[in-house]
Amino acid sequence: MADETRPGDGALSRDDIGDERLARGKAQLARITGRSGEEVMAALADVAPDFARYIFEFGYGDIYSRPGLDLRTRLLATVAGLVCLGHAQRELEVHIGSALNCGASRQEVIETIMQMALYAGFPAALDALFVARKVFDAREEAGTSPAQG
Repeated sequence: MADETRPGDGALSRDDIGDERLARGKAQLARITGRSGEEVMAALADVAPDFARYIFEFGYGDIYSRPGLDLRTRLLATVAGLVCLGHAQRELEVHIGSALNCGASRQEVIETIMQMALYAGFPAALDALFVARKVFDAREEAGTSPAQG
């Protein structure tokens, strides 16, 4: 009963805390990706709406909002992790774009991916380089390409 609150005692309820984390997560996602995240919520609404909420609350509201690493570094680490998974091309595409949004250069993304050849293998790194090229090409076509450095 220690974590229950009584009306008027000034403490936040679990629902209030969850709503705060959700709002913080949505704001962080928008900062990172430039999108509201509503498409994620909509895509999962009929299958697993709670899962979308977990992504926002835990992933973006808690982890990506922690102090200690800037977003550029966090996103390069995320790219590295996704390369190592070797089976998350959709997420890799999103997070390469997010790394660029947060100040990483194309060269830093490429070097991060190439570094992972040592740990994930050449096929995983090669697949990731093709995903990176797709992201870079799409940004060039849209006129939003960051500096080459």
